[in-house]
This record gives sequence, C-alpha cells and structure tokens, in this order.
Amino acid sequence: MNSFWTKVVVETILQRKNEADKDYSSFELAKGFRELRVTVVELLKDFVLIAFGIASASFGLKGFLLPSKFIDGGATGMALLTTALTGLPLPLLLLIINIPFVFLGYKILGRQVAFKTAVAITGLAICTALVHFPEVTHDKLLVAVFGGFFLGAGIGLTVRGGGVIDGTEVLAIVLSKRFSTTIGDIITVINILIFGIAVYLLSVETALYSMITYLAASKTVDFVVEGIEEYIGVTIISAKNEEIREMITNDLGRGITVYRGKRGFGKHGETNDVDIIYTVMTRLELNKLNTEVEKIDPHAFVVITNVRDTKGGIIKRRPMKH
Repeated sequence: MNSFWTKVVVETILQRKNEADKDYSSFELAKGFRELRVTVVELLKDFVLIAFGIASASFGLKGFLLPSKFIDGGATGMALLTTALTGLPLPLLLLIINIPFVFLGYKILGRQVAFKTAVAITGLAICTALVHFPEVTHDKLLVAVFGGFFLGAGIGLTVRGGGVIDGTEVLAIVLSKRFSTTIGDIITVINILIFGIAVYLLSVETALYSMITYLAASKTVDFVVEGIEEYIGVTIISAKNEEIREMITNDLGRGITVYRGKRGFGKHGETNDVDIIYTVMTRLELNKLNTEVEKIDPHAFVVITNVRDTKGGIIKRRPMKH
C-alpha cells in the first residue's frame, strides 16, 4: 500500500478506533483499507439510489400530480396542497416544509441520515424547479395511479439509500415514542388531516383521487423497500428432522440452521431433546417446502414468520431445484 492510501486509511478509519500516534501493522492497514473500500462503495451506492429517487419523485410530481392539482400524503402532500391553493412554487414549499423535519431527524436519527435527507429534499426541490417534465396524460385515474407510483418509487429508492424524502416520517418516529403508538398510525392520522383539508378546500373528487395517489405511492414504497421476494422464516420441529434437513439442503438447495432444544408435553411436563430446523426462503418457494415436509412427516410442527431482509448466506446464490 503506497503512502497516500496509508495516510487516508489511518486518518479516516484507524485513528477513530485507536490512539493517533500508534504504529499500525500491515494486517491492520489492510483491514482498514478494506473497511474504507466498503464504506466508500456503500456511500456511492446510497447516493446513486437517492439520485434515482429524486428523478422518479420529480417525474411523478411534475409529469402527473402538479398539473392536475392532485396531492399526496405527508410533507409532499402539504406542499402540493399549498401550491394548489396559493400558487406558490412547489420547490420552495418542499424546502420550507421539510426544514424542521431535517433538524428533528438530526437529533433523533443521527447526522448521516439527516445529511442524506437534506441532500434528497434539496435535490428534489432543485429538480422540480429546473428540470422540465412533460404532462403525460389528462386522464385523472391514470394521473392518480401513475403519479403515486413514480412518487412512491422515488420515496422507496431514497429510503433504500438511507435517506428520507418526506419529513413527516421523522415526525412520526418522534410522536410514536411519545404517545406509545406505531409509526404507521401516526402517518395515517397526519394523512387523514391532509385529505380532510383537501375535501374542504379543493373538492371531494380531487381528494378522492388524491387518496388513490396515496395508496399507489404507499404500495410502491413497500414494493421498492421490501422487494418482490418477500422472505419467510420457517421453523420446523419434527421427529424426522434428519430427513427434512437433507430435503431442504439437497432437494431445495437452501441453507439451514439447527438448534438444540427440548420438547415439553403432558401434565407432568415431560421433556425430550429435539433438533429444531430453521431456514429462510422466499414466499414463492414456501408451497414446495410445505409439500415436501408433508410427505416426510405429516405431524411436523411448522412455524412461519415474516423476515424483513437477509444478508449473506446462500439464500440468493443457489436456485431452488425442481
């Protein structure tokens, strides 16, 4: 490693963890360089996702929603509603409305998330101000559905990049802790207020189409953030655990984890040792697993749970055999 990269690794990675004047071994420098490389690659990936998110959200706003005076939920919906009522420029309102949420995010979620959120919101404001997008269609239903789709895709891509393009999500996190409720409940209440105001100040028809926009956006966000392959965790307890284990690894091509546990049953709590099998797969593969388990042990106890995401392992590397 040349002197330049050695200096970069020492100052950016190693000195944060150790004393500044320490002499570092070749192993520590190599490990630090790998950590620096991973950090830079992840940061670049995050900003690429945020950039695509800004472009998608801007297209949804200017190509669909803004010309038809439709709104969405959250801070973006507040900005669209204010623009429809006052004629003030949307880019300016996006900045003004979201500034308090950025500062709140800095206190609650940390500097990195706040910085990415500020970049995303500023980029969205600049893009909507300077980039021209054609009005795609005048059909109100298509405007509501596809405007929500592109806006939701933009929000989802930004979340994948570690930022937030709509500040009300930060507010929802704070209020959920204060009132002991869920983030989803808080966002729902905020959006009910926004759509209620839209019914009164705009029209019932516009508000109803805006609700379709919100539903399309929220479902798209879920799709982009969670992915098409929803993961399922499966726990199997069976007297024929060895056969099931071989079936999952050899026939389905999936990795497993085996826990050592005890079964309890009867009035006196009799117990015996048992191997507990745990595996993760996509929902599309679940039916085949259930079929194969049923063939081996119809009395097997199977517990199925949702998994938010996975990292590592062989779940994505080996195709399921048919």
